[in-house]
Amino acid sequence: MPALHASLPRDRFLALPDHGSAPGGARRVGVEVEFAGLTVAEAADVIQHHWGGERSSDEPREINVRGTRLGTVRVELDIALKSQWTEDLAETVLGDLIPVEVITAPLPQPALRKVALLLDQLHAAGALGTREKLAYGFGIHFNVELPENGVGLVATARAFGLCEDWLRAVEPLDPARRVLPFVTPWPRPFVAALAEGRDWRPRDLARAYAALAPSRQYGLDLLPVLQHCCAAELVAIPPENLKGPRPAFHYRLPETRLGEAGWSLAYEWNRWCVIEHVASDTALLAELARDWGARDGVLSRLSGAWAAHVGARLWASDLARRMGLEKEAI
Repeated sequence: MPALHASLPRDRFLALPDHGSAPGGARRVGVEVEFAGLTVAEAADVIQHHWGGERSSDEPREINVRGTRLGTVRVELDIALKSQWTEDLAETVLGDLIPVEVITAPLPQPALRKVALLLDQLHAAGALGTREKLAYGFGIHFNVELPENGVGLVATARAFGLCEDWLRAVEPLDPARRVLPFVTPWPRPFVAALAEGRDWRPRDLARAYAALAPSRQYGLDLLPVLQHCCAAELVAIPPENLKGPRPAFHYRLPETRLGEAGWSLAYEWNRWCVIEHVASDTALLAELARDWGARDGVLSRLSGAWAAHVGARLWASDLARRMGLEKEAI
């Protein structure tokens, strides 16, 4: 059956769309990649060997490599507990279940090709992705810069909420990631509010998020960007959930599938581009919101009916042409 996700390129990175007068091509993106198989020091060695730069620290759990051809790249053990001894204990008990994480600075979108090459180099050096062991649950996070003046923030949130079931259905998460709290689906009442929020402004989105989804543990974490835009609307959220403002969407559904046939960083990025293209298509977004109102219900998610409906809507729309894709029968 023809499907939009099957038409997404694996070998090239699509550009973000414009949101009104805010150009998409100039926006930057930071990338965070989790993996096992290498120590922090070994991963830093790979970066230095291939991309140059100098270490500004040589701590066993965190190394910054500055001045590389990718800018500053941080490598760290992805663990942050209350004290040194609890971190030591967790590392001893959990071992390689605690991932090493490589974190780039915000980069121009064309530099994503270099990040993909870095992933190949890490894999060649021994880095392991989430499907190498049953208990692994490693992900890739995109920190996508907010359009100028916050244009498109509400529309992108609405598009993600209405399309999240589809994203998950066409690329089911690894079992180890599904049981972790970091990629929980947005609560149904929040998605329902988004569907109805046609005339929302960012502060309306922030109020609804604070009331219905006051957590960072979602596939799309909006708290950093809402703290940047509308901090006054988040006063009811526990301080420990607010890690600081950031003018970026924090998207964490992609999985680290290093070396897996058919998988690529470009494909994962292009899935996010679908969300932004839906957001920039006022008519398509309105159609999905109306359809949600007619079809909403627990059984819709459990049966996969809403995900299938979204997939059909996206395929029947003008989205593929606007994204520069070939609509071939797969």
